[in-house]
Amino acid sequence: MRIFYNNVFKNYFLLMLTLFSGEIIFRWCIGLPILDWALLRIFLGINIVSLVCGALFSFCGRIAGNILTFLVALVGTIYAIAQAGFENYLGVYMSFGASSQAGAVKDYIVDYLQSFSWTFYLIAIPLGILLLFYIFVDHRIKVLERNDEIDFADKFDGEERKKQNELYILKRKKARKRNGIINAFVLTVILAGIYYYTLSAPFMQNDIQLKTTKELFSNPDIPNIAMGQFGYTMYAFVDVKSVVMPANNQEITEFSDGYEKEEQVISDYTRYIDDTLWEEVIKNEKNSNYRTLSNYFISQEITDKNDFTGFFKDKNLIVIMMESTTNIVLNEEYYPNLYKLYTDGWSWKNAYSPRNSCSTGNNEMSGMVGLYTINNSCTANNYKNNVYPEAIFNLFNNAGYTTSSYHNYTEQYYARATIHPNMGSGHYYGVQELGIPYSNVYQEWPSDVELMEKVLELTEDQDKFMAWVTTVSAHQPYSQSSELGNKYLDLFEDTNYNTSLKRYMSKLKEFDNSIGTLINGLEEQGKLDDTVIVLFADHYPYGLTNSTLNSYFDYDVRVDYEVDRTPFIIYNPQIHAEVHDEYTSYMNLTPTIANLFDLDYDPRLYAGRDILSDTYENRVVFADGSWKDPVAFYNASTGKISYSEPNTTYTSEEIKEINNSIKNRISMSNLAIRTNYFKYLEDAKDKYRVDDLEATEESTS
Repeated sequence: MRIFYNNVFKNYFLLMLTLFSGEIIFRWCIGLPILDWALLRIFLGINIVSLVCGALFSFCGRIAGNILTFLVALVGTIYAIAQAGFENYLGVYMSFGASSQAGAVKDYIVDYLQSFSWTFYLIAIPLGILLLFYIFVDHRIKVLERNDEIDFADKFDGEERKKQNELYILKRKKARKRNGIINAFVLTVILAGIYYYTLSAPFMQNDIQLKTTKELFSNPDIPNIAMGQFGYTMYAFVDVKSVVMPANNQEITEFSDGYEKEEQVISDYTRYIDDTLWEEVIKNEKNSNYRTLSNYFISQEITDKNDFTGFFKDKNLIVIMMESTTNIVLNEEYYPNLYKLYTDGWSWKNAYSPRNSCSTGNNEMSGMVGLYTINNSCTANNYKNNVYPEAIFNLFNNAGYTTSSYHNYTEQYYARATIHPNMGSGHYYGVQELGIPYSNVYQEWPSDVELMEKVLELTEDQDKFMAWVTTVSAHQPYSQSSELGNKYLDLFEDTNYNTSLKRYMSKLKEFDNSIGTLINGLEEQGKLDDTVIVLFADHYPYGLTNSTLNSYFDYDVRVDYEVDRTPFIIYNPQIHAEVHDEYTSYMNLTPTIANLFDLDYDPRLYAGRDILSDTYENRVVFADGSWKDPVAFYNASTGKISYSEPNTTYTSEEIKEINNSIKNRISMSNLAIRTNYFKYLEDAKDKYRVDDLEATEESTS
């Protein structure tokens, strides 16, 4: 007990023990490996934090030091439980980089808390033990310390001698405090050095990890991996650090000094692109980030045209991003309209809508530009002023289409009135301009039926149009009573589904009715045969637990990110029904549509690919860098891979090659977004185009 007389040590030891115990329970709760090398790094990090806090709190006195130590442990515990809940609810960890949505997501709190597993609260056990220590033990230690001081003073005769020895005791306590602070400082420096070494120590690395631990420490832009490597205590530190002191934008040096263009094999399907202006831009580029980006993108594959090129040339297009839609809609009895489109059109049975921070806005953005958004950021909002010449609207604008976009809710969550026009939308119609009634009450959402009626009305007189429609009726919450959530409950009264699932299915019924409204309206206008409808989901229904979803599906949504499996449909009444088995996501939407409509586009400018191309790699990539294909599922958070067939495997080198390609796509997408690269590239090309024109005019005059 005497070792606790030193408040520096006591504060350090209690905080370290509480935080480290919490980290172990946290890893168990969320399914991360416990006994691996990352735990050593986590232990070192917690010791550094605890030593610094222990030294600082010793200046405040015993009681204040106790209070401050407990408060740090309390904040850490709440943060850990919140992170476990976030990962369970959204599939990602929260980041201060996404703080722009803090005001908006307050609406989700009730559903978010209701989604918690009881195991998450076990993380608070060490905090409870710390509190019991302060209540029942700390005072006894103080009494023992005081008794030792009295016993020491009583050994000497005379009051004067006792006073002198009490003064000596006081000096000894100060010396103990001073030595404790010095020792804490020395240990902190030593442990910090060891900690830094662990970031690159070979024996502590996962060879197939998507990003190195050192890269993640500099920029934890893949939170799921960073959390596994650093634990919640140090993840909070590096997350805040990355917001306050952002890392240099240049994340990859592999392409900074040059590029090697892939040689095209000439055939009838060869897609020719003149790179003269781009090469001129690269030759004169001084900015290292822009040079790296240009070298990367120009070196990518120019996918050939194929049998599907121009399949829908000159037809109209309506893209529908379906709010919170899962494969539950593939039910003919409940959702006949969507079922018809799925079974009569082209459907992809291995389509996914990977979750990330601010999924609706970020995934909508990825669908429009084919780039990976920044995983720990509300990218759509944070970079709303970016311009993307290669966005889907601009491709159709260049082909002479009238473009527009629609959403039946306000700007509360995402700044679509700015984002969509910057993507090239000729006109963005929000809920107010559409004149659709809406409520500010969280559980009440507008009707998608009214949205489709407005889309039909506004596109009726357009001869050649492209429209992007973002729906909202199926939005959470499902645990609370609402107009749309209760509207069709009688359809499911004979089922054993819980009330939350029934309310969700009721909202899906409203969405299905809206698809019926759209199809019937286009047919009445005589436009159905000349219109292609593409449907994809923004994400699975947040607010429904995995066990609730499992009560409907015949597969386990908890395994291998199956919760992110969603419908993807391309429909036109003149095509033959086809079921495709390629693994895909919204990332591939724009390049696939561009090829189907034979638009003038450069396939290299997208991280996504044309899924109908002969060279499509048949792999879906999730927000944290995990991936799935016919052979395997790679979990980036744990760094482990599992195989679909026991006799079919990848070698370590093949996994590294796949991960390196994915890392490059994600990092280059992120860097391009941060630097508004595509606007810069277009402006730079225009400059050289004008210069060449002026030079030509001078030579002919």
